[in-house]
Amino acid sequence: MAFLPANRADLTNAGLKPGDLDVVIVTGDAYVDHSSFGVAILGRLLEAEGYRTGILARPDPDDVEAFRLLGRPRLAFLVTAGAVDSMVSSYTANKKPRSEDDYAPGDDKSLCLRRDGSIGKGTESRANARPDRAVIHYTTMCRQAYKGLRIVIGGIEASLRRHAHYDYWSDKVRKSILLDSKADVLVYGMGETQIIEIMRRLKAEGENADLTGIRGTAWAKFVGSSTAASLAEEFTDALLLPDFATMAGADSAAKLNFQTSFLLQYNNTDPYSAKRLIEPYGDRVVVQEAPALPLARRVLDAIYALPYERQAHPMYEVFGGVPALAEVKFSLLSSRGCFGACSFCALSFHQGRQVNSRSVEAIVDEARILTRMGDFKGYIHDVGGPTANFRVSACKKMDKKGACLDRRCLAPEPCSALEVDHGEYLRLLRELRALPGVKKVFVRSGVRFDYAMLDKSDEFLRELVEHHISGQLKVAPEHVSDKVLALMGKPPRHSYDEFATRYASLNREKGLKQYLVPYFISAHPGSGLKEAIELAEYLRDTGFIPEQAQDFYPTPGTLATAMYWCEANPLDGKPVYVAKGAHERAMQRALLQYSAPSNADLVLEALIAVGRSDLIGKAEHCLVRPGGRSANRGTGLSRRRN
Repeated sequence: MAFLPANRADLTNAGLKPGDLDVVIVTGDAYVDHSSFGVAILGRLLEAEGYRTGILARPDPDDVEAFRLLGRPRLAFLVTAGAVDSMVSSYTANKKPRSEDDYAPGDDKSLCLRRDGSIGKGTESRANARPDRAVIHYTTMCRQAYKGLRIVIGGIEASLRRHAHYDYWSDKVRKSILLDSKADVLVYGMGETQIIEIMRRLKAEGENADLTGIRGTAWAKFVGSSTAASLAEEFTDALLLPDFATMAGADSAAKLNFQTSFLLQYNNTDPYSAKRLIEPYGDRVVVQEAPALPLARRVLDAIYALPYERQAHPMYEVFGGVPALAEVKFSLLSSRGCFGACSFCALSFHQGRQVNSRSVEAIVDEARILTRMGDFKGYIHDVGGPTANFRVSACKKMDKKGACLDRRCLAPEPCSALEVDHGEYLRLLRELRALPGVKKVFVRSGVRFDYAMLDKSDEFLRELVEHHISGQLKVAPEHVSDKVLALMGKPPRHSYDEFATRYASLNREKGLKQYLVPYFISAHPGSGLKEAIELAEYLRDTGFIPEQAQDFYPTPGTLATAMYWCEANPLDGKPVYVAKGAHERAMQRALLQYSAPSNADLVLEALIAVGRSDLIGKAEHCLVRPGGRSANRGTGLSRRRN
């Protein structure tokens, strides 16, 4: 095995020269050849299909010669920002530059691949080598490097910006990234089948290949002065979204059109029921084909069995490797997709609500590979996916007809058709525990607690507590206000309370002392200071103060972001309170950690603002003292032990 060519030395070692590659993948992440990284999956898949493939990882964004390092690819450039949207990667929820980038070499986010193939500072000595709006920037540089070459964009940034979308960082609605980047085609969702079909057409038909009509893609077309009626006549099998011009403003009419557009998109994310979507832009349209069909289990198994090196490229060794690898190196992906449909999560738009899972046998085979690695210490760090305990669809109907458009599977209450099944996941965990060389198998990627509580057998929770927790279990109730939880698409508060009680009971029964670590979000649409105080009182009463406060982050492609921009819920049109001002957001965040001395003044201000002076004082139930100091003598952060 060998890494895919990522510099001139790799080309030479492979008996190749610049210009011999069929495909060059340009990414904002450092190159890690591991199946947890989408670029590695696509690179290995293309290699298996017979395409000579190279990886241009974090090229110097200001030097066109860096984009010529591997030569002109024969078929196409594939461009992605990386595993995370470049704006999310580079900025916090408060729009402050991040100090770290786990997908950069070592601990220096300014390092990039230079024109000579070395790793170092770029030509402009940027503080961050990943450019803002990386897909657009990289595509522009690829065009400058080689005129007339086909460019395919994909990954999370392209996928979630495929239509007109609210952009938090510029605080406006931006057009489809397909138009801003001037790419030939956009791949959305998990892109294996789309990329193989695109490459097949390019190989067979050359630079004039027709790249339209491929499921899981979007493409643009010039239509001149076509009217809505003529577009409907041309695209008879499609749904027409509002024209971008009618959504681009910040007035109420524009936001109403944005809601209309979002709802049509939201209701057309399932591959079994979705229709083509047409979004007009004056004399052009963006055409989104229906989502790609789910991969068969045998195909998913084959993709994860490709010959990954499971390491960062050696060119990063001098910098200490790539931090993002540490968490996933000894983890196993069990499934894709999530039927949880949380409002603040983009999975519905990216992977979809259909759950695809690998076979138990394939995952166990991969685990055997891990046990033979020299630095494996006997611990499998995680077995999961978007939601660890989802390995099958929510119901039989979903497998045949797709997800329901008018309801969620779990919230606000579980659907009557929901079929709870942990059987195969339990078999997987048991077989992994039994492998020679495996000391412990952890589940860290997130357990949907309400789904687990619906399992009448109780086997899963019992085995989870006994065998699969590394001292603490992370769960995501997200809030305690039922009003906010309903907007989040999460179950009511009582659901989490019942789970916490059951978790504590099982730990006592087994004589274990293990933490329950819940995640909460401040300033989510629907949450005002009143709801934030309700959450603070819950934290006071349970004795849990989170070590980190998580602000709501309006990222492209989520229902909650549409709520944030429109101050209404696109699903029903009802108004939604949104904390948009930085100061109120800061107060809500401070209430999550009300006992921290640095937050005392903000907590005091919030309580006064809503007339909750009963929580100001030295009494046990108070959150803060009159002078602004914490009412609790123990001002350090704590975790509740069950």
